[in-house]
Amino acid sequence: MARILTGIQSTGVPHLGNILGAIKPAIALSKDPRNESLFFIADMHSVTAIKDAAVLQENTYAVAAAWLAFGFDTDQNIFYRQSDIASVCELSWYLNCFTPIPMLENAHSYKDKLEKLGNGNKSKINAGLFTYPILMAADILLYDADIVPVGKDQKQHLEITRDIANSFNHKLGDTFVIPSSKIQEEVMTVPGTDGNKMSKSYNNFIDIFLPDKKLRKSIMGIATDSTPLEEPKNPDTCNVFKLFHLLANEEQTLEMRNKYEGGNYGYGHAKQALYELICEQFSEERIKFQQLMNDKATLDAELKKGAEKANAIASEVLERVRKKIGFS
Repeated sequence: MARILTGIQSTGVPHLGNILGAIKPAIALSKDPRNESLFFIADMHSVTAIKDAAVLQENTYAVAAAWLAFGFDTDQNIFYRQSDIASVCELSWYLNCFTPIPMLENAHSYKDKLEKLGNGNKSKINAGLFTYPILMAADILLYDADIVPVGKDQKQHLEITRDIANSFNHKLGDTFVIPSSKIQEEVMTVPGTDGNKMSKSYNNFIDIFLPDKKLRKSIMGIATDSTPLEEPKNPDTCNVFKLFHLLANEEQTLEMRNKYEGGNYGYGHAKQALYELICEQFSEERIKFQQLMNDKATLDAELKKGAEKANAIASEVLERVRKKIGFS
């Protein structure tokens, strides 16, 4: 059995791009009986940017509710909050002591931030962001993870994890399982309301969990050209059609394509069809999400259950590490 580990940023309610590109594929992977999946909410990582306790907590609950609403099986797998595993901080310190500073200075997360701020503004970068790859390494190595699915932008961090683990094993003897990356080459690119990749940073996302009126309003705000209603339209250059195509079946897609090319079909009609399709396709998940957000006790119980299982694995790995260092 392969142990698969995935970290989920606690940046708020997952949007349609997150759902299609990450949540649904990851849950499908977890349903393979040959896999054991550990999914954790990376709320400690979020502290590098979020300093408001109420916002951080609400973000964490929203992420948990979304994953559970889409059917992640917490009995067969493990779902937990990163901050509930205190040993990840202890392991991070040990890994710090095996990590050369130039490795962290070359990390994309740090270099990108430094480039945006300028070299003269290092004081605006907190040490948490600088050591982010080490905490990520601890997240992975603490559970003997075999496979870590990552996007291309996270590949370097996984390589850093492997380098740190190999360095530790070389100096003190076999201790860590060396994880393999599963590069997600085919991650679905979901266009946002402005045509760019859907992202919270671009404020172009669609939150499918919004109440009906607010959801419809956000969909009606999708950018389109000014082609008159009566004229034919090109579906392949239309943001509305691109989103519809990602969700619809072949018959529904062909029907809308014909309407675009036949004329007398406005973008307002297409947006309404997209809204109705989202409501229909995610009706159960939307209801379940709201139920969970109104029942934080259930979310806490699910995360506590996962933390207990995760801690059982983590304590064994940490004990191995402590013995090799000389603390036990």
